[in-house]
Amino acid sequence: MTEGAEPKPARVVVADDQTVVREGIVMLLGLLPGIEVVGAAGDGEEAVALVTELAPDVVLMDLRMPRCDGVEATRRIRAEHPGTQVVVLTTFADDESLFPALKAGARGYLTKDAGGDEIVRAVRSVLSGDAGLSPSIQRRLLERLSDPEPPPPVAAEAPDGLTAREVEVLALIAEGLSNQEIARKLHVSTATVKTHINNLFAKTGIKDRAQAVRYAYAKGLVRPPIGGIT
Repeated sequence: MTEGAEPKPARVVVADDQTVVREGIVMLLGLLPGIEVVGAAGDGEEAVALVTELAPDVVLMDLRMPRCDGVEATRRIRAEHPGTQVVVLTTFADDESLFPALKAGARGYLTKDAGGDEIVRAVRSVLSGDAGLSPSIQRRLLERLSDPEPPPPVAAEAPDGLTAREVEVLALIAEGLSNQEIARKLHVSTATVKTHINNLFAKTGIKDRAQAVRYAYAKGLVRPPIGGIT
């Protein structure tokens, strides 16, 4: 490239299962400098196939898609096509979406309220070897890394088929935290907390939060206060 010449456009594939959203992202990217959209996929399987066929520089990857979700597609792309970087572009910014995507090999993570300039910066960042994270995602990572509290201990085999996260939510209920407080502590949405609570209630036969507290103490998932419980 000669001195002063414009950098070569980044060749991008867009993966999103919602047609209107996918077409809107493609249209937006077509207006942005330094980006060339070379393909669009409706799910993770199509995204992997397009990467194999087109060898793009970057895939803008949604997470919640049928057949093959964004995390699995990212894992496969990074394993099979290391020359292609992945930037997640999703509605979800909770820990249960963020950390699996980053562990799978995504170098960037944006939410769908990101502007065009932010998308361009993220694409350029990952191509230069840096991370392309939105400011809100950077703050979330810093909060997680700086949190001095270790995760609560979980038994090797949790009772009644509870998952580790359900045990964690149950322990926080026993501490007296509200759904909103649990969501903030675990860096997830309130809706996600409600889903975990519904699941653990169904598995254990618990009917309300008072029963949940007693269950947590009885199963040794939390330590009862001095003097026991009444």
